[in-house]
Amino acid sequence: MFSTVITIQSLLLGMAILLAGSGMLSTLLGLRAQQDGMSTVVLGVVMSGFYLGYIIGTYLLPSLIRRVGHVRVFAAMAALSAAAALLHGLWINEWLWLGLRIISGFAMLGLYMVIESWLNAQINHYRGQIFGIYMMVSLLALGVGQFLIGIYGVSGLASFMVVALLFALGLVPVALTRATQPAPVEAARLSVRAIYDNAPTGLIGSLLSGTATGALWGLAAVYGAHIGLDAARAALFVALLIFGGALLQWPIGKLSDHYDRRWVLIGLGLAGILSGGVMIAITLISAPGDIADSPLRWVLWIGGLLFGGFVFSVYAISVAQTHDRLSSDQVLEATRTLLLVNGIGALFGPLSAGVFMSWFGANGLIGFIMLVLSVLGLFTHWRIRIDRPVPEDERGEFVVTTRTSAAAADWDPRTPDSPEATP
Repeated sequence: MFSTVITIQSLLLGMAILLAGSGMLSTLLGLRAQQDGMSTVVLGVVMSGFYLGYIIGTYLLPSLIRRVGHVRVFAAMAALSAAAALLHGLWINEWLWLGLRIISGFAMLGLYMVIESWLNAQINHYRGQIFGIYMMVSLLALGVGQFLIGIYGVSGLASFMVVALLFALGLVPVALTRATQPAPVEAARLSVRAIYDNAPTGLIGSLLSGTATGALWGLAAVYGAHIGLDAARAALFVALLIFGGALLQWPIGKLSDHYDRRWVLIGLGLAGILSGGVMIAITLISAPGDIADSPLRWVLWIGGLLFGGFVFSVYAISVAQTHDRLSSDQVLEATRTLLLVNGIGALFGPLSAGVFMSWFGANGLIGFIMLVLSVLGLFTHWRIRIDRPVPEDERGEFVVTTRTSAAAADWDPRTPDSPEATP
């Protein structure tokens, strides 16, 4: 497997650099908007633009890649991402930012599609392990990007220039790769009804997971600033949320291989509500602005790590639950559809959470996600009462998964076209 990783190291490195920039930009925008007095409702609308661009790109980018090729699309999307990052810093305007977030979401999906289709074409063995490595590298890069905010802070243009620099540098190892261009990416077809009829919990879990994680990505940094954390510590809090998803997803997924995954989803919801409740309690008993220097901040850090781990694991368990209930010829299209459904859920996450924060303050974000987890738990419990569980010997093996692009569906080792999926 090591030799396989060596052959794709330039692709992994390029994607890691790009994701570090993307993760940094999302947090930077939240902190800069909070500093400049932008309301949480308006910021929620702005941050939702990223997922609108993601959804638009799902339909438009495959045909664009077919027309001009992977290399040209990758270069164009990296340039768009870098330009959008700089423009965010040059003009602080909510309507401009909304348009730029749409462009950023569109461009980021294009980068995902090119990298993942390239990786899919290069790997013939150890697909499951390499797929897991790629997903973990993605999450870790997003987390590492948070710490770069501490170099220049959120004021001025410097941090936005760092983001643009990362997007430009991420282009270099990919543009110089010796790998041949892969086959064109297929567009997703939204077969929602067919998936719901066979795997309703997986579909709704994917939708609600997008809502919860979209809210976290969009407003977690603002939550940190509102409870009294400075920019560096707010970025650390966001990083802990992401690292929690990277650290806990695999053990939780392996646990779900031995039990009805629907009960695991309920357990994730309850654990998320509990850890979210701890964070709310910490902020309520701390004096305003004192939490950053209070010994209780360690409880907040641990609570954030666990909360992120539970919330970010919901999507992967939902995908696994869907795979267990579909025939092999349905799996590939279902995986593409779940990615799109998750993106649609993410579109509404920042919008709704921003309203909750305007009503209830900073803890409105955590409260909103706890509400989403409660809805998921109630729906899942209802399905358990009327649907039989999948027998253990018919369950597939869990694979670490996060929302990327439709190209990742072709690479997923559980799909029938994967060499590891065939006897």
